[in-house]
Amino acid sequence: MKAVSISLAVLGITAGAQVAIFTLSGSVALLADLIHNVGDALTAVPLGIAFFLRSVRGEKLAGLAVVLVIFASACVALYETVQRLIHPQHLSHLWVLAAAGVIGFVGNEIAAQVRLRAGKRLSSPALIADGNHARVDGLVSLGVVASAIVVSLGAQIGDPIVGLAITLVILRITWQSWRTVTTTDPGEMIEPHEH
Repeated sequence: MKAVSISLAVLGITAGAQVAIFTLSGSVALLADLIHNVGDALTAVPLGIAFFLRSVRGEKLAGLAVVLVIFASACVALYETVQRLIHPQHLSHLWVLAAAGVIGFVGNEIAAQVRLRAGKRLSSPALIADGNHARVDGLVSLGVVASAIVVSLGAQIGDPIVGLAITLVILRITWQSWRTVTTTDPGEMIEPHEH
């Protein structure tokens, strides 16, 4: 419960900072990352409930809920990216946009550390999947920094292209998380090389 609460707080603060920056910049790459970070924060809810109830079946269902949230965030990010490819917009406040990517990276890495340590200690596939997911999300957040750099060099199309790349990474995370949750039972030892 402590790990879930801490990671929820960290990702909530991260998403809040990114919302403020999105309103300034209008970046679809940041929006894709933001949607995903909000989804990540919300995955703590079913995990917290399962851990509170001390239910193995509940933890398995919570893991599936995590996968569903990840997939839904990919779908929303894909829709927004396609809209931005069809209707391009000029981005502003690029240095603030880059800062949002760094904030996303740091927040996700902290959440990943908390979830992975607790997941390994508790032999929880759902918590480990969520931790690995947060770690990759940190790298995805660095895509927002890349978007700011590409746009600052004059390539406005770079923002939706980075948004599309982020969406593809989120879909890959969905598949990896699905495999972890569906092939490992709560309490089983999870080998590091599987992730």
